[in-house]
Amino acid sequence: MTQRRRPTQVDIARAAGVSQATVSLVVSGGQASGQVAEQTRRAVLDAAARLGYTVNTAARSLKGGRNRMLGLYTFEPVFPVDQRDFYFPFLLGVEEATAAFGYDLLLFSSVGTGERRIYSGGINRLKVADGCVLLGRHIDRADLADLVREDFPFVFVGRRELPGAELSYVAPDYVGATRDMVRRLADAGHRRLAYLRPADHQEPTRDREAGFRAGLADAGLPDQPVHEMPDDAATTATLLTDLLQRWRADGVTALLVEPSEDDQTVAALERVAATAGLRIPEDLSVALLGDPAPSGAPSTAPGSTPGTATTPSGRDWTRFTLPREDMGRAAVRLLLEILDADDGPRQLSVACTPVDGDSVGSPR
Repeated sequence: MTQRRRPTQVDIARAAGVSQATVSLVVSGGQASGQVAEQTRRAVLDAAARLGYTVNTAARSLKGGRNRMLGLYTFEPVFPVDQRDFYFPFLLGVEEATAAFGYDLLLFSSVGTGERRIYSGGINRLKVADGCVLLGRHIDRADLADLVREDFPFVFVGRRELPGAELSYVAPDYVGATRDMVRRLADAGHRRLAYLRPADHQEPTRDREAGFRAGLADAGLPDQPVHEMPDDAATTATLLTDLLQRWRADGVTALLVEPSEDDQTVAALERVAATAGLRIPEDLSVALLGDPAPSGAPSTAPGSTPGTATTPSGRDWTRFTLPREDMGRAAVRLLLEILDADDGPRQLSVACTPVDGDSVGSPR
């Protein structure tokens, strides 16, 4: 994709019908800007807005370059206890790398109690920073489209797509990690598998499903069932009860489960299997395609080791884990590369780490 040229003060001057010197006075925001008549100042600002000339662009054009501030914007709450454990390592990585490169870090939180938005009253609140790291699963794609239109530098933590645009991101290699997990199950002797995924169709879920298909092909296995899990716990438990009967009849011996934000699927699966008298992994192997949430918290279960990923039962799941701190640091490095080179979007895929756990065995 060809990178669109940034608008300049010359472009604004031509659009507003004023001199470049007048534009410079207005966008500088200093005391001298008070010399410009209000009507003229408004014309310059309107032209700048139409052309997508932001404060960030102006700051880089001034002597001394950047203001050496990077932003971190989250589309999810990061401070509540039930979210903190998952997002906290990302925040640590971003903060560490920002400080190491000699930048200040601004944490942006959304205004109001409704949907989280970057833009307030049509104004990009991130533009006080040189660029921004974005984080969160439930994104607003209209905001991303506006950031691209403004040519505002950002890097997303996680792969994100936008029609007609190429975005910069640092993402876990869900395709490769899921493919490897399928091959591991096949090597252990499993021939009938099932995959449980959320009902949404966001990029992380699509990547995992692509890895599931690739793993089956590598192992020479035919197509296997994929089941979408509902959002509420009661319906999930009912569906899993029905599915478990079907799986037993069809000879399914292993499940791959994509963890959800509240892990209701994993918890319901444990309860339903126990009710049916099935043991994990003796009767049914279960592999998680990522960290359970909340993840990273030391287990308090007897015999568990610090850092194991457990659910209330105390089980240490077989899974792969995301290098979340490394991804945060990599996002900052990628953002600074974009600011230095000014040559368009960049993407980085980061390998996940397999964890043995105790929930996968050989089929009976």
